[in-house]
Amino acid sequence: MASDAPAHGGAPAHWSYEGKTSPEKWGELQADFKVCQLGLEQTPIDLASAIRGDVGTVDYDYKPLPLHLINNGHTIQVNADPGCAAVIGGTRFELLQFHFHHPSEHLLAGKNFDLECHFVHKSSNGALAVSGVFIRPGAANAALKTFFDSLPAKEGPEVRVNGTIDVGAMLPRNGGYFRYMGSLTTPPCSEGLTWTVHKEPIEASAEQIRKFAALFPNNARPVQKRNSRFLIDAS
Repeated sequence: MASDAPAHGGAPAHWSYEGKTSPEKWGELQADFKVCQLGLEQTPIDLASAIRGDVGTVDYDYKPLPLHLINNGHTIQVNADPGCAAVIGGTRFELLQFHFHHPSEHLLAGKNFDLECHFVHKSSNGALAVSGVFIRPGAANAALKTFFDSLPAKEGPEVRVNGTIDVGAMLPRNGGYFRYMGSLTTPPCSEGLTWTVHKEPIEASAEQIRKFAALFPNNARPVQKRNSRFLIDAS
């Protein structure tokens, strides 16, 4: 989950998905990155061998948003204006931004998908909750057409694109999902996040997926150990 970390003091160390600053080195790059290496509730994980359980509903209060895009060097991110939220366990989490990973960061029973979208939310008390949606090749995604047509090719400041993006239309129709406690998937890999990963993927055309993959051939953190965490299957 790129750029999911709240801003923190000082210039952060450079990190990447390959070479000397690749994921296995993140914990050594800066003091407050140590949890990337030492944490016991790290994300992503392989979504397999889950326990069936009822953790309540996830209700999305999403509406069309202006398209504010930023290439931050790690992903393409859409910054959200106030007004969209997810209600999880009775707590309202405001949507901050969403962004994409190629290939997917989570695995589903050992298999990855072409893309994964992460919707990053924050509650009034500062807690973070992230919803993950897999994307597979198929029909062109109308809701994401303007997004894929407007990808900033180079790292830089936010770009404002004419039109809106219908965030609600990016969610799968089937409500089944996995729930577990995890972390940011980028440095500083902070833990304590409520993760909701939807089972049913949405679709995008092969051409749409190629446009993103051309900019980010690999921006996915490898799967982490589940350790003693519960993975709940809330079908």
